[in-house]
Amino acid sequence: MRTLLVAAASLSLIASGAPAFAAPCKDAKGRFMKCPPKAPAKPARCKSANGKFAKCGTAGAKPV
Repeated sequence: MRTLLVAAASLSLIASGAPAFAAPCKDAKGRFMKCPPKAPAKPARCKSANGKFAKCGTAGAKPV
């Protein structure tokens, strides 16, 4: 009885798992489309020329 229950549970997971692997991106009309690429993460901190932390974007600041 236990093996029958395990087999039924695994079969239901396999059968319902196929749509879960599909791309989650849809267009305005609800059709599936290729997902846009993710933007690269910005560096969290930057250091100035003298080694102190500075805002990224100031002159001489480099990402750590």
